[in-house]
Amino acid sequence: MDKPFCTNCTKKLPRLMKLGEDITLRGLEIGVLTMKKGEVARFIFSPNYAYGQQGCLPLIPPNATVLFEVELIDFLDSADSDTFFALTAEQQDAFPLQKVLKVADVEREFGNYLFRKQCFEGAKDRYKRAYSILGRSPSSEAELCQIDASKLPVLLNLSITYLKLECPARALMYGEKALEIDKRNVKALFRCGQACLCMTEYEKARDFLIRAQHIEPFNHDINNELKKLASCYKDYLDKEKKMCCRMLATLNSSS
Repeated sequence: MDKPFCTNCTKKLPRLMKLGEDITLRGLEIGVLTMKKGEVARFIFSPNYAYGQQGCLPLIPPNATVLFEVELIDFLDSADSDTFFALTAEQQDAFPLQKVLKVADVEREFGNYLFRKQCFEGAKDRYKRAYSILGRSPSSEAELCQIDASKLPVLLNLSITYLKLECPARALMYGEKALEIDKRNVKALFRCGQACLCMTEYEKARDFLIRAQHIEPFNHDINNELKKLASCYKDYLDKEKKMCCRMLATLNSSS
């Protein structure tokens, strides 16, 4: 059995990949609730708590009693998050800042989990929920610093997720928001450069990437992106030149 990553400790629904199917077993739903992080346990499930009368052919016959060995590697506690989103807008504003930051962090971790699974739409939605939570007005400079510290990784995650979703304008927008918090953030500069390159805004792309390179001159990804930019820009100039030549040839023939 694959080792599960449980994404909700209040339910801890392990998702098992068997024969290409996504299966939730009732026995595992109950069993995992009894486990602690890092624990390894063995469970014997009767058919009613496993694959039932149909089984899961060809590996598991009908009415099979099964043995599972489970290691609970990690899970995310969504209790505070669930409580927060059940509140009214006024109640959310009165929610203690430290709990708000924790809820935002949980939402970001959910997004990270989905991103690693290449579920980019789902990851984007989680990151946007986290970002919306952090939109509250700070009551002091110290609170502003804490909120910005939580916002920055969310904005960076939104930027790269929108690049994966082939929405470079959105990726640029969130990258620039990250730069408003930290103007020397290399990841933000790099992602803004990538987004501009996707939109064929070569001068802006070069500006962002050169700024990133000045901070990390030996960064392999930045240097490769600058090479890619140079190649794309050369191709663009060659096409422009050919188009101008064709236009001049047409004008000359007409005259």
